[in-house]
Amino acid sequence: MATNTGKFNTFTFFKLPSAWWCGVRLRELNESRAVVTVKHRWFNQNPFNSMFWAVQGMAAELSTGAMVIDQIRNSGKRISMLVANNNATFTKKATGRITFTCEDGGKIGEAIQKTIATGEGQTFWMRSIGVNEAGVAVSTFNFEWTVRLKQ
Repeated sequence: MATNTGKFNTFTFFKLPSAWWCGVRLRELNESRAVVTVKHRWFNQNPFNSMFWAVQGMAAELSTGAMVIDQIRNSGKRISMLVANNNATFTKKATGRITFTCEDGGKIGEAIQKTIATGEGQTFWMRSIGVNEAGVAVSTFNFEWTVRLKQ
């Protein structure tokens, strides 16, 4: 069962305030896919009148991490999560509303099951692609997530 996006956005206000103030919002969440949007505006721009790369990174990370949080919660186990590595490619100036979509939710369940079964930490890579309102990719982010049972 997926988390309610409204409740998740309230969670960001209290736990990820910089993302919330920059306009990062979760729009869709299920086991296999998450969609996050952020709109270019004065508050989150760079000196070149486009969206600051770190704001794009927050939105992209949330599109991957929201699914990890949701699936950990659904496992009923105490599991920690952490980004161990990431990289990004920027292909176009980010202006207007940027939508980040991650469709790698299927990788999470397997890693969670392995960490529960073995007690060892597991890693997996997830990709989030940001597109502008015309559907043109502006950036692609890859995040290496680690999960392990809490002691």
